[in-house]
Amino acid sequence: MEVKVLRLDHRRQRDARITTHVCLTARALGATGVFLSGDHDKKLIENVHDVAKRWGGEFRVEYHKKWENLLNEWKNNGGEIIHLTMYGEPVQTVAPKIRESLQDKLVVVGGSRVPSKVYQEADWNVSVTTQPHSEVSSLALFLHMLYDGKELELEFEGGDMKIIPSQKGKNVKIRDKRNDDDPKLRI
Repeated sequence: MEVKVLRLDHRRQRDARITTHVCLTARALGATGVFLSGDHDKKLIENVHDVAKRWGGEFRVEYHKKWENLLNEWKNNGGEIIHLTMYGEPVQTVAPKIRESLQDKLVVVGGSRVPSKVYQEADWNVSVTTQPHSEVSSLALFLHMLYDGKELELEFEGGDMKIIPSQKGKNVKIRDKRNDDDPKLRI
């Protein structure tokens, strides 16, 4: 099962930071990419791709002007659509059911106002609490419950940097590029 995220209604001037955090959260917690709708934001896309290059793993951000076409295409290819909203069914109730299906998942997180078509097209309207909060926190909690915590053990191959967990201090391995035939991470 592949999981991607659709970020609706990105506004370049207002939403750059929050949309970046949606992308970083999606990447860190197991999604393979983000589709961005709204304003085309080349700089944001380049910044997220740079993070993936430096820290490893396969992750892409793509711009889609017409999110409606993307929803139709996703469903026509056999995928499921999960819309994160405070008006949906409780995540703790539906996450196990969603996990049972091996179909690819498109997780939709909103922008300023989510059109009713998204609610109608979604296979699952999922609520991460019934209170207003961030699409970043909703995405993080949903992915954690979808993957049943296994996303916390992900390994990201091919990056130039890797954090080695430690109780105190910062322990970062950096790829030694002096020998490109056998690049090793060094402390």
